[in-house]
Amino acid sequence: MIGGPQIILIVIVVLLLFGGRKIPELMRGLGSGIKEFKKATKEDEEEDSKE
Repeated sequence: MIGGPQIILIVIVVLLLFGGRKIPELMRGLGSGIKEFKKATKEDEEEDSKE
């Protein structure tokens, strides 16, 4: 299980690797990727239910 100290360490590493300015861009990209994945999954489920 991941606890509080591990999450803090991961956040610090991400900040060091990408810098503070890149984080919002990365989060937008991640959000749009998740949205596309959900959309594709939903479309696939709709096709399966039609058959």
